[in-house]
Amino acid sequence: MRLIIFLSLILSSLLCCKSPAENPVITRDTTITPQTAITTMKLDSSEIVAFNNKFNLPESTSRRIMDFYISRNFQYCWFNEDGLAEQAKVFWNMQNYYMQTNRDSTLYEPQLSERMKKLIADSTLKLKPEFRLATELSLTLHFFEYAQFAFAGKINPSDLQWHIPRKKIDPVALLDSLVKHNGKNSEEWLPVNKTYLDLANSLSKYYDIEKNGGWDTLPLNLSVKLNDRTPQISLLKNRLAFEDTAYKFTEPELFDSALAAHIDIAKDRYGLIQNGKVDKDLITELNISASERIKQMLVNLERMRWLPEIKSNIIIVANIPDFTLRVFENNNVVLKMNIVVGKEGTSSVIFTDNLKYVVFAPYWNVPESIVRNEIVPGMSRQKNYIANHNMEITGYRNGLPVVRQKPGGSNSLGLVKFIFPNNYNIYLHDTPAKSLFNSSNRAFSHGCIRIQKPKELAEFLLRDQPQWTDSAIVAAMNSGKEKWVSLLHPVPVMITYFTCYVSNNGTVHFSKDVYGYDKKLSERLFSN
Repeated sequence: MRLIIFLSLILSSLLCCKSPAENPVITRDTTITPQTAITTMKLDSSEIVAFNNKFNLPESTSRRIMDFYISRNFQYCWFNEDGLAEQAKVFWNMQNYYMQTNRDSTLYEPQLSERMKKLIADSTLKLKPEFRLATELSLTLHFFEYAQFAFAGKINPSDLQWHIPRKKIDPVALLDSLVKHNGKNSEEWLPVNKTYLDLANSLSKYYDIEKNGGWDTLPLNLSVKLNDRTPQISLLKNRLAFEDTAYKFTEPELFDSALAAHIDIAKDRYGLIQNGKVDKDLITELNISASERIKQMLVNLERMRWLPEIKSNIIIVANIPDFTLRVFENNNVVLKMNIVVGKEGTSSVIFTDNLKYVVFAPYWNVPESIVRNEIVPGMSRQKNYIANHNMEITGYRNGLPVVRQKPGGSNSLGLVKFIFPNNYNIYLHDTPAKSLFNSSNRAFSHGCIRIQKPKELAEFLLRDQPQWTDSAIVAAMNSGKEKWVSLLHPVPVMITYFTCYVSNNGTVHFSKDVYGYDKKLSERLFSN
C-alpha cells in the first residue's frame, strides 16, 4: 500500500467525516494507563475514525491504528508540549536510512517529508492543532508500513519458491518500544537478526566503491602465473584490494606468493576452487560491477527479512547457492561441509522442518519419476539392469514397477540418510559419488541433498545418546541392514537460498544464482 496522505488535511475535514455505524466512536477510558506516556496532549477516537475513512484504509490497518492509541489512552505519540518528540526524529532517520540503503522510494511522501524536514530543523516549531493532528496520524500510519517493509520484507516469499514461514512482526508493539525507548537501544527491540545486520553493515563499503567510480574490468583471457612480471598483474592486484582491504603489496607487477594467497581469498569469496591460479571463472566474478554486487546484496537482505525466529540453540542450514551445509550451535558454526543439490529442473526446495531420524544402511525407494525416465528405459536396454544396480521390484503401481535399491556401498543414498518428514520428499543423505564434492558447481541431484560428511553429522546428532559411539555408528552404516534411530531432540533444518552473506570473520561472500531466483526477486524489488 502506497501512502497517499496529504498533510494539508485539516481538523475540520476530519471532523466532518461521519463515523459509519460499524465503526462507532470510541470514548476515552480514563482508567487505562498509557504504556509510554510522553505528554498530556490527547486526540479523540472520532478523529482516528475520520482519518481512516478519509484515506479508505484497510480494516486491518484501521484497527491497528486504533488499537495503538487505545493502548496509550489516546495520548499523542510523536509530539509533546515542547514540539516534535525525540522518537519522531529517530524514526524519520531510520526510514530515510532504509530508503537510501535499499534504494526503495516506495515510502517517500513529498508533503510529509517537507513537513518533517522543517520540524527536525526546529523541533520546537509549533503547529496549528489541525496540522499537528494530521502529522501525528500520518506518522503512525507511515511507521506501520515502514515496519512491514524494513523488518518483514516487501515481497511475499511464497510467490518466489520460498516455503519457509515468513517472519511475523507486531507493528503496534514495535512502535510502543520505539516510544518507550525514545528511539534508543534499538538492538533490544528491533526484530532483526545478526545475519541481516552483518550484510546491511557491509553495504556501505560497496556504496563507497560505486560512488567513486567502481573498479576496472580485467581482460577475460588474462593468463599470468607465479613469478611472472607484467603490468597486467598490477591491474589484478588493484582489483583484489577493493574487496580484500587487508591486501597490501609493494611490487605491483610481480606475481608473488602473497598474490597467490590473496587469489585464494578471492576464490573463497566467490565459492571457487582454491588453487592460487588465475582463471576465467575468477576473472568473470571480479568483473561483476560494484553496482551489480549492491543489487545482489539488496536482494538477499530482502530474503533475510523473511527469516522467522528459530527458537533452538542448534540449527542445520543447507544453503543452495554456495553448496554448503553448516551446523550452528549458539550461533557458532560447529560443523561445515560441501553439499550437492538439485540441478535446474529438479531444484532442491526451499523450506524448513525438524530433523527427527537418522537411518543407517538405508533402502532407496526410487521415485516414480526416476523409475519412468531412467529405470524402465534401462531395463529395456539391459536384461539384468535391476540386479546389476542392486535393486529389487516390490510391486507395481500406475503401470510402473515399484523399485527400491538395497542397502550397501553402491546405494544412491550411501550409508546413511537424515529424515525431516516433509511434503517435498527431501532429505539429507550420503552418496557413493564422492568426486562431485570437488566441483565448484554442485547442482547435480534429483532434488535431495547429498552431504560430504555424513558420519560426522550422525555423530553430532547422536552425541547425547551414549550407545551411539563412533564405532557403533560405523558398524551400523556398514551393516547392510536398514536401521532407523530417533533423535531425542529434533533439530530444525532450514534449506535456504542466499547468494550473498557475511561469514563470521566479516568477509562478504557471493555465489551464482543457480536457479535464477535472484533475477526474479530483483525484477520485483526494483520494478520502480
